[in-house]
Amino acid sequence: MTSRSSQATARTSSEARAVARTQTLLKGKDGIGTVRRTTLPGGLRVVTETLPSVRSATFGIWANVGSRDETPSLGGATHYLEHLLFKGTHKRSALDISAAIDAVGGEMNAFTAKEYTCYYARVLDTDLPLAIDVVCDMLTGSLILQEDVDAERGVILEEIAMTEDDPGDCVHDLFAHTMFGDTPLGRPVLGTVDTVNALTADRVRRFYKKHYDPTHLVVAAAGNIDHATVVRQVRRAFDKAGALSRTDAVPTPPRDGSRALRTAGKVELQNRRTEQAHVVLGVPGLARTDERRWALGVLNTALGGGMSSRLFQEVREKRGLAYSVYSYTSGFADTGLFGVYAGCRPSQVHDVLKICRDELDRVASDGLPDEEIERAIGQLSGSTVLGLEDTGALMNRIGKSELCWGSQMSVDEMLARISAVTPDDVRAVAGEVLGQRPSLSVIGPLKDKQADRLHEAVS
Repeated sequence: MTSRSSQATARTSSEARAVARTQTLLKGKDGIGTVRRTTLPGGLRVVTETLPSVRSATFGIWANVGSRDETPSLGGATHYLEHLLFKGTHKRSALDISAAIDAVGGEMNAFTAKEYTCYYARVLDTDLPLAIDVVCDMLTGSLILQEDVDAERGVILEEIAMTEDDPGDCVHDLFAHTMFGDTPLGRPVLGTVDTVNALTADRVRRFYKKHYDPTHLVVAAAGNIDHATVVRQVRRAFDKAGALSRTDAVPTPPRDGSRALRTAGKVELQNRRTEQAHVVLGVPGLARTDERRWALGVLNTALGGGMSSRLFQEVREKRGLAYSVYSYTSGFADTGLFGVYAGCRPSQVHDVLKICRDELDRVASDGLPDEEIERAIGQLSGSTVLGLEDTGALMNRIGKSELCWGSQMSVDEMLARISAVTPDDVRAVAGEVLGQRPSLSVIGPLKDKQADRLHEAVS
């Protein structure tokens, strides 16, 4: 005989299942590479890519929160929270969390960026249920105790110190500040010593509750997996924590960095006793949704994306002025950056800067010859495919695509977009992006006269 309460429970469960929506976003051949999405009743999205030919699986949860979503007083809270979710839940201690994955030979980690955070585990396909249970437990059942906050503070301060000790990394934080100033995009992901010291367990818990609602999360899994099974296991884990029934979701505020970009030609220098001068010369780039990003990617590859690139040939091969020189792009929701990095002897910094500036100006005004563009298209196409050869990369692709674009693009579609870039497309984006007056960030042992000349280099 069935009680009224069990009937009600069954009816509620049936209704919940009825509103879960599953779509096939990309259909692979014989099921290989098929990408599916299920949206659960509480708004949690689960996307998977099936690859039966491997024996591994990578499971991740992406949160739509990064350092640019912090107020000045919460600087570093997103990254701090990333650490704290590994410190223990109602079910597991910190040791239990790490030991569970270590015991099956898996790997588990997380990373924080300016617009998102990701937690993931890579395991054998047979151990995927364990990875799902552990990672979901971390995301839904974290305790965030004051004692853990106090203990982890020292770890994060050491991480900040480690970054400060590496000027090759630190110069990119400096360049973000040069371009965006004292705005969320211009502040370091790790926060500062002062902001990290000021964070309390209560403030981090409020940040956690606000940003880790299911409507702000995307679950992604790739490898030798079954979509329906992953969805069922994820749903069970979130249901146990009551996470799918929350009704206090706070909408993610719009990200508007259009007013953050500072006046062109800004220069920031940090005088340090380093063996090299670390230089980033750059300009505002394109938002990650801008359709011209494909042409900019080809341009970036041709300018500084490999050993045959313009900058590598001119700075390193022909003149031997630097060991490391490259260009890069960063795309955010509403803006972006294009930068050129070089590490060189302090006495050579002006020569390196002049070569880089001359190349950017030349390409902006004259464009690139067709053969360089064709070579860059081939290089970018190959590196795109080779970069997706493991389940971790596949999980990153589908998870980030769902979180940032709300859609999926197959590898063939990406290759088609790259191949469709024309020389005129590249020349047009070169003129628009590289034609802007650049800004400059330098870390190194600089003398007063050198500093004056560096300001002249971007005038």
